Amino acid sequence: MSKIQLFFHHVFRFIWNSIFVLSYPILASFGLLFIGLTFLFSKLSQLITRLKPEGKWVTQLESDWEAVPHTNSLLEAKVEKQILFGPVGVRLRRMDGVPTVLGEHVFGKKVKEIEEGLILEKWNTLEATELPDFDICLYDPEKDSLQILTKISCFDWHLAEKNEKNLVFKWFDGTQGGEQLVKL
Repeated sequence: MSKIQLFFHHVFRFIWNSIFVLSYPILASFGLLFIGLTFLFSKLSQLITRLKPEGKWVTQLESDWEAVPHTNSLLEAKVEKQILFGPVGVRLRRMDGVPTVLGEHVFGKKVKEIEEGLILEKWNTLEATELPDFDICLYDPEKDSLQILTKISCFDWHLAEKNEKNLVFKWFDGTQGGEQLVKL
């Protein structure tokens, strides 16, 4: 190495070592402070949980049947499958105890009452990777029949309008949307 290169080498090595020696106590104290605060909050959390009054733990079971809104106390539902950050699939049955075709399928929680019956979202699969895969159906409670109206492959849909014998469903899948006309 030449004398100039050797000089700059020593100067930069001195600067680097100085920075390291001066900043090391700051970095080490930050680490110790972080570990200390974590330990302190852990002990505080343990203390607070000991102070909590003892009592009965109440757990809500998902096997309970609940009345489905907008069905005039006709149907009740029980959670079958819940997709993380997504929709819930339920089993349906009639509240009056009459055997029904609804028990064979899993439905979504969307229910819309019209004059002809109830519009339901019948799931074709319970696999989260294959969803959304469901049919929009019309359930006639008087005949206990389930009629498939259309297939929509998105979770965001609604009944936009109802004419004499036509239903218009609007849907939006996050990037595109559309309408589907269904004849009753």
